[in-house]
Amino acid sequence: MALQTPIEYDQASPVVRAVYDDIMATRKTDWVNNFWKVLAHHPETLQRIWSNVKQVMSNGTLDPLTKELIYVAVSITNNCGYCIASHTAGAKAKGMTDEQLGEVLAVIGLANETNRLAIGYGVPIDERYLPS
Repeated sequence: MALQTPIEYDQASPVVRAVYDDIMATRKTDWVNNFWKVLAHHPETLQRIWSNVKQVMSNGTLDPLTKELIYVAVSITNNCGYCIASHTAGAKAKGMTDEQLGEVLAVIGLANETNRLAIGYGVPIDERYLPS
């Protein structure tokens, strides 16, 4: 159940339209997805999150596909259906294969299982793993 309805371009304030325009220009697309349209109810949050996304998800030492795969993994762990769908689509657009998705899902499952075992058993951290 949505707490807010998406704000469409023609209903948006000039500040929100400017962010929408930047999203479309940056992503080379003609539409803005519902995540941004809902954030538009709080323009300051919309601007801040879009700025953060542009900074973090841009080219860096990690390639764009790796960043999308990390985003998919965190979204699955956090059970965010919207983010799972949007970032899986983003990863596919950046070249992710079905085999890679299967491998990522296996790693996510394994990491969540072993994390819970380590937490449950209270496994002490090996000294060599601690920062020096």
